[in-house]
Amino acid sequence: MVKDLFERIQNNKGPLGKWASQAEGYYVFPKLEGELGPRMQFHGKEILNWSINDYLGLANHPEVRKADADAALQYGAAYPMGARMMSGHTNVHEQLENELAAFVHKEAAYLLNFGYQGIMSTIDALVTRNDIIVYDVDAHACIIDGVRLHSGKRFTYKHNDIESMEKNLQRATKMATETGGGILFITEGVFGMRGQQGKLKEVVALKKKYNFRLLVDDAHGFGTLGKTGAGAGEEQGVQDQIDVYFSTFAKSMASIGAFIAANQDVIDYLKYNLRSQMFAKALPMIQTVGALKRLQLLRDNPGLKDKLWENVNALQNGLKARNFNIGDTNTCVTPVYLEGTVPEAMVMVNDLRENYGIFLSIVIYPVIPKGIILLRMIPTASHTLADVEETLTAFEAIREKLENGTYKKIAEATTVDLDA
Repeated sequence: MVKDLFERIQNNKGPLGKWASQAEGYYVFPKLEGELGPRMQFHGKEILNWSINDYLGLANHPEVRKADADAALQYGAAYPMGARMMSGHTNVHEQLENELAAFVHKEAAYLLNFGYQGIMSTIDALVTRNDIIVYDVDAHACIIDGVRLHSGKRFTYKHNDIESMEKNLQRATKMATETGGGILFITEGVFGMRGQQGKLKEVVALKKKYNFRLLVDDAHGFGTLGKTGAGAGEEQGVQDQIDVYFSTFAKSMASIGAFIAANQDVIDYLKYNLRSQMFAKALPMIQTVGALKRLQLLRDNPGLKDKLWENVNALQNGLKARNFNIGDTNTCVTPVYLEGTVPEAMVMVNDLRENYGIFLSIVIYPVIPKGIILLRMIPTASHTLADVEETLTAFEAIREKLENGTYKKIAEATTVDLDA
């Protein structure tokens, strides 16, 4: 008998979906209101926001707002209509690509409508069934989904583990020799959950022993790392050894869209084989013109990155001085690891938001191991040192409540169905 397709959906809502009745509208799918920035509104109250990726504070920069508004007035929201191969190509798209390529020290670049779709399609276009993919076990979901499209073999290596990388490159080399294919190695410039940089320098060194091409997702590194802001590759002195560089506009550029950059021949190939762009409407002119302005500000105002890192260092050094565990982050991403249950975590975040006016992202099982609570903060150039001090004071208070059992008692007195 054929089952109803929706039977599984009705009986199993998934590891995160099972929390919907307790969490939706507050812990997940929250509604932040007001102008984007460190101070916003949540459930009618002002909160200090550490949960948006506007690293350089460009979302509400007056020049950015004006560029977006002027583009909307001149072009509307629809132009250009159609895919770029057919009717949606403009000089402005080409200008943005040329400027992005120059900024990240590559020969050419190509615009993507969305980062998630774009990197999935890039992975799909770069490999055939005879090729082997080697990638970090902690890679972002967009990379994992891109790898799932691959009809050939793939191997994961332990997170940022050089020995595991080499072991899997050896396996990939043996298999590629048999299939007659090549090897695509994928890592991230910055791992967005833990805040660690990918070990790009060490990966590049492996090229002396193994024949592979390197794809780097630098969504969190672009604009925040490197002397000029060109990302983790520039920070580690190996930008020229990255074969395909990817970044999104959704972080430092405070917008929608993304791009890939590589040698001209690679970009030429991808332009004609990247299915998510070939068969999709071109990036609208509002986002394209707006991205040009954002790139100009990022490139010409190094003080934005300096202010970002002033806040990052103040927050991370303050946390470490108070004996908080922030792991081994060496980027702007600031994780704080605490020990506790899911119900305790829910009570603690409620306390942070309602009584201390602090809004941040909470990460719990199954994303991280049971018994661990990860509070992730994203400092921006728009935050102030006073914001940092307010947050550090709040963190000391919530840690004491967690350790003395206050949150546990509240959680036990609250009906929470763990198997819902």
